[in-house]
Amino acid sequence: MTETGVLRLAGTVLPAGEQQEIHLSGGLVVDRPAAADVTTVSTGGWIVPGLVDAHCHIGLDQRGAVDRDVQEEQAIADRSAGALLVRDAGSAADTRWIDDREDLPKIIRAGRHIARSKRYIRNYGWEIEPEELVAYVEQEARRGDGWVKLVGDWIDRDAGDLTPCWPADALDAAIARAHELGARVTAHVFGEHALPDLLAAGIDCIEHGTGLLPDMLDQMAANGVAVVPTIIQLENFPAYADQAAAKFPVYADHMRDLYNRRQDTLRSAVEAGVPVFAGTDAGGVLGHGLIAEEIQALTTIGLNGEQALAAGSWSAREWLGVPGELLPGTSADLVVYPEDPRKNPAVLSHPTHIVLRGRVHTP
Repeated sequence: MTETGVLRLAGTVLPAGEQQEIHLSGGLVVDRPAAADVTTVSTGGWIVPGLVDAHCHIGLDQRGAVDRDVQEEQAIADRSAGALLVRDAGSAADTRWIDDREDLPKIIRAGRHIARSKRYIRNYGWEIEPEELVAYVEQEARRGDGWVKLVGDWIDRDAGDLTPCWPADALDAAIARAHELGARVTAHVFGEHALPDLLAAGIDCIEHGTGLLPDMLDQMAANGVAVVPTIIQLENFPAYADQAAAKFPVYADHMRDLYNRRQDTLRSAVEAGVPVFAGTDAGGVLGHGLIAEEIQALTTIGLNGEQALAAGSWSAREWLGVPGELLPGTSADLVVYPEDPRKNPAVLSHPTHIVLRGRVHTP
């Protein structure tokens, strides 16, 4: 791991697609030095701004919060895959200590999940009633890094199917309060029925989005409401359906239907101009370090190679308020590939160099 002096990389720099030299010093991209002790790290590759996992859960596993050793393992797995910036879309663990580690990815947190009582995964979120929603949104907006995470729908055991977790008036007040505090709001939503009230209340992002309907898409595109589809996570829908089929057959059929039309649903969102970003949903049933596979999966819903890479790199960085291009003065976070990942997305699984805050790490 190289930490001192000036580092030089030469190659095709994205998104511009131009042959350039990039110099790094003090954790930043810098102008070419007139005279200095320069170490060449890489020549001839494709240089990409650090990848982004926009739906990640560092600090969680299937049972809930994990200790610092496991958090570190998760963060290193993401870094080793090139995910140098993650939006932690809800975690019951305190991961603030990671902010002091120069060798671990930057985390933008959404606080802890806010769920309806007995309507989410045990040990994951705050489980509350609608009259408490504004207060908990205020709390998590202050604890997070500009995001709040709601659980928008979940199985209702009385109904035997997915139903909305929150009434419209509670959503209106809570999302308005989050915006007053400068936070954006995202929501886990598998089905269709919770979406109209969330969109009417001014939600900023939808996670998963398998229930999106055609009449919602123009509104979402016009308002800049993003979707993080977590495509590799959606592959678990048939298993969820099978597990629940004996007790909740309506829910099981619903999940299978959402799965069967997922690609058409998400392709329609892409065609309508809805912003789409890459996120793996790592930290629950999925392991960490899967961002390359998720970016590749985006090409199955209508994004070309360059658009899919942008959704997991420079465009996602800008969406999260981080510079998307490797310009002087920006953090020296980048990944180098031996081939053009726009033309061959499979190469994203085979980086040759990973540089985080100017330090070179082994992929």
